[in-house]
Amino acid sequence: MAEARWLNNNYQPTLEEYNRLLIISSGYCLVINTCYIGMRNIATEDIFKWLSNKPKVIDAAIVLCRLMDDIVSNEFEQKRDHVSSFLECYMRQYNVSRQEVVQEGRKRIVGAWKGMNKESLMPTDVPRPFLTRILNLSCFMDVVYKDKDNFTHSEGEMKTFIKALLLDPMKI
Repeated sequence: MAEARWLNNNYQPTLEEYNRLLIISSGYCLVINTCYIGMRNIATEDIFKWLSNKPKVIDAAIVLCRLMDDIVSNEFEQKRDHVSSFLECYMRQYNVSRQEVVQEGRKRIVGAWKGMNKESLMPTDVPRPFLTRILNLSCFMDVVYKDKDNFTHSEGEMKTFIKALLLDPMKI
């Protein structure tokens, strides 16, 4: 709702405001919760409590997903009514070029990968399958948003990937 208010009021958020909202608006936590629900009885109440405490691995995954999305979809989204992305917020706040912001975003993406790897390799009370879901979803985001927005423009590479997975599966 905050993003809708920003758009309707033509409000330009600060980078800090944007960063606070990106964790909520990414939808990543909802997807992870849904994955965990699908794990049935091994997904105990403790797992969902852990998830609701915003572990660092989730924050890193959200940053990775959101920044990759913002970088590759920015030009297309700004051709229509759309709330400011990381790029606009950063350019406005630091008075830098789009290219410099993309470089900064890519540095943050690398940092997020490192953070996820660190959190995943450290001993934790959370069983490995739960961390694996987060890493797998992040790898999927890497496929969707690596060099272009394969989510919005799914007719190319994404269609090929889906066909390879569902129609031409690997024989074991």
